[in-house]
Amino acid sequence: MMMNTDASIIRTPDAVLEVMETLSAHPDVAAIALGGSQPTNRADAESDYDIYVYVDADIPLDLRRELAERFDPSPEIGNSWFGPGDEWSDRKSGASVDIMYWERPWFERQIADVIERCQPSLGYTTSFWYTLRHSVRLFDRHGWLAGQQALAATPYPEKLRRRIIGWNHPLLRTTRSSYHRQIELAIQRDDPVSIQHRTTALLASVFDVVFALNRTLHPGEKRQLAHVARLGDGVPAGFDGQIREVIRASADPGQFDLLPAIDTLCDGLDQGIRK
Repeated sequence: MMMNTDASIIRTPDAVLEVMETLSAHPDVAAIALGGSQPTNRADAESDYDIYVYVDADIPLDLRRELAERFDPSPEIGNSWFGPGDEWSDRKSGASVDIMYWERPWFERQIADVIERCQPSLGYTTSFWYTLRHSVRLFDRHGWLAGQQALAATPYPEKLRRRIIGWNHPLLRTTRSSYHRQIELAIQRDDPVSIQHRTTALLASVFDVVFALNRTLHPGEKRQLAHVARLGDGVPAGFDGQIREVIRASADPGQFDLLPAIDTLCDGLDQGIRK
């Protein structure tokens, strides 16, 4: 089915259209958008349909369950591990549907903190901004979402770029509590769980710095290496291989090559920052 939206014409399963029609009828739903890989032409056979529902109050679970059971006899309704949401599949098309419910004031703060107040995070600083900029409006009751997307069109602030780098880069291996130092201590203690935890955090900060260096919004946790590969000369030489080597070495820290792999990765990042 062809769905005509303000931003584009997108081919979607009937289930997505029915989600829009059903939820948009509820007075506490302010806007609905389609996000993830579907609107960016980077979806694969396993990609689901990420639907963002911006609300002013909780949407009743019984309504959400009745909607989902039109397509899936055993949906998961009211998941809250990663924020309020529902997950189910469309039996007809085979598509997986992931619906997230975001309160408008909360979402406005996430966006304003980054674009207007230039507040950095440890990893993923601009991910919500990326989501907003690249999602497609399906329903917008009073134009609120259009206004948010107009804000999302703001050019990348130089102040934000400097702050992301200044916040994440020292923690890689410079400060007393750096990831490098924490990983070193975890290796000495033969604590592989801590090694994995701290290595993952280090990589999150590394990618945040790389995207900031290139004034590029962070796409989120999936396909980060593929996104970086499209940045061209703005990426430190050998970055893909260095990331993979850190991951490989973290799986077998007893070989004592994890810290040298991290140093090689950080050396390249340091050179990129100095340019």
